Amino acid sequence: MEQSEIELEYERRWKAMSPAEKLARSAAMFAWTRQQMAIRIRNTQPSLSDEAVRLHVALQLYERDPEVVRLIQEQLAHVSG
Repeated sequence: MEQSEIELEYERRWKAMSPAEKLARSAAMFAWTRQQMAIRIRNTQPSLSDEAVRLHVALQLYERDPEVVRLIQEQLAHVSG
């Protein structure tokens, strides 16, 4: 499959970045993703506390790791709202 001009430009810019710049960009994208997840959770469950929203985001991020899910659920049991 042929890449679009946008994909080619993105790849060019990515390759031009230093490792530190790539790490910073990746961290920013991850933070944005967590923020969007929190907004969606907050919209569907507006009464949740900030801590509960944070833990629900974590549940979604780590849903494939049963041990981590168990730990997060334990924390949720102790959080109000």
